Amino acid sequence: QSQRRGGGGGPRADMAPEIAAAVGFVSSLLRTRGCVSEQQLQVFSGALREALAEHYKHHWFPEKPFKGSGYRCIRINHKMDPIISKAASQIGLSLPQLYQLLPSELTLWVDPYEVSYRIGEDGSICVLYEATATKPVSSYGMLTCKNQMMLGRTSPSKNYIMTVSS
Repeated sequence: QSQRRGGGGGPRADMAPEIAAAVGFVSSLLRTRGCVSEQQLQVFSGALREALAEHYKHHWFPEKPFKGSGYRCIRINHKMDPIISKAASQIGLSLPQLYQLLPSELTLWVDPYEVSYRIGEDGSICVLYEATATKPVSSYGMLTCKNQMMLGRTSPSKNYIMTVSS
């Protein structure tokens, strides 16, 4: 596989690891219910990977990872994300079946260098993938589930920006 280099000029224009993390996560949610065969999961994963790559093609900015984050966000909030439903239709899963298999509230952020998710409106934000490469300085540190547990927090209510003045 050749890595595509976009016109972004960032450290890594390839979005394959982030997309792989997102696809793997959604596929694992379908797998846990046991209603979908491994062969169906392979087809679903391929369809979702292609759909996300196409959807994100002109909305991937490694030099500004949070630019376009809303566009790249995969969302189920009692309404199914169209990209997921399209990939699911490839394996014959209907919308009612998808609603049974997936959480009714799911947010999946697919950003350069980081893929994270939240189940429920007030759930903790968990990091699925974090690039080991140096992240741009502009990115703010999001707590992983493990760090939140160590801090004894159940859910991050808001992102706070602290400024220090001397």
